[in-house]
Amino acid sequence: MKKYIEDMFDEAIKAHKEFALDHAGIIEEIAKTIAECFENGNKLLIFGNGGSAADAQHIAAEFASRFVMERPPLAAVALTTDTSLLTAVGNDYSFDEVFEKQVSALANSGDVVWGISTSGNSENVIRGLKRAIKCEAKTIGFAGKDGGKMPGLCDKILIVDHQSTARIQEIHIMSAHIICGLIDEIMFGRFSG
Repeated sequence: MKKYIEDMFDEAIKAHKEFALDHAGIIEEIAKTIAECFENGNKLLIFGNGGSAADAQHIAAEFASRFVMERPPLAAVALTTDTSLLTAVGNDYSFDEVFEKQVSALANSGDVVWGISTSGNSENVIRGLKRAIKCEAKTIGFAGKDGGKMPGLCDKILIVDHQSTARIQEIHIMSAHIICGLIDEIMFGRFSG
């Protein structure tokens, strides 16, 4: 078992290092896009399914509460948390519409809508991003493998070209944490003003 544990850590470390070498630029661009959104008084809407739903909630909490530094709360909402709304839309319409309906109700021009899908093909995420475009919001995507259907729908997209869902999700949350830290520094720290 010890060998298995060591192998998993080695695989994860290798995937993170290779990803960082090629994707630091897009992580920086995403951070600047979200920081500009917040600085202009707009909001961030985030969504995904399964582990990506948990990531959406995690990321929203880092912004609306705090990440590392003490600073004012930032307007971020995970569209994965209202069980009454999710089940109403799923029951009355379709699970494919759970994010689309919320984006339609909440997104405005200047907001950022962030969809997360390890396959890049989750229909409810795709529909949420399409609705965001109609609402004139900026779109960000976190995807895996080849990005699936998401690249054409996102102003900025981070694609983890890996076959392991676990590695994709780990790199997504690490990248999100880096983005949170960068935004804190852009707005309130060493990169501000």
